Amino acid sequence: MRPDGILTTVDTEPDRLQLAREAYREAGFAANRSRVIPGLALDVLPRLTDGGYDLVFCDADRLEYLDYLDEALRLLRIGGLVCFEGAFARGRALDAAHQDAESVRLRELMRAVRDSPRLSPVLLPTDDGLLCAVRRK
Repeated sequence: MRPDGILTTVDTEPDRLQLAREAYREAGFAANRSRVIPGLALDVLPRLTDGGYDLVFCDADRLEYLDYLDEALRLLRIGGLVCFEGAFARGRALDAAHQDAESVRLRELMRAVRDSPRLSPVLLPTDDGLLCAVRRK
């Protein structure tokens, strides 16, 4: 993290926010180097600074991932990274026979990331799939 960077976490669950605070403290982050924000991502993200982030990591409602992508493109600096956890949906998103809402939405996300002229994507076959992309001009 940059010397002036701030690690920001958004979550609806108070216990997760408390765990984040504890983890940051145990990792040696000064209190002014981390921020925990309670709330729904789609309520909080629009209030964050345009172009002010180096990393946006999405691990929430997969049906909202396309909306998170729109916000990430606004939030990320050039060269910043957006990542989506669970891109494979336990293999369902990779099989067109699966037409459940989550699988369909994840395939739409993968196409949007692949086709975006502002992103350089990579799909990592780790655990349940990690879709990442670097923000370019």
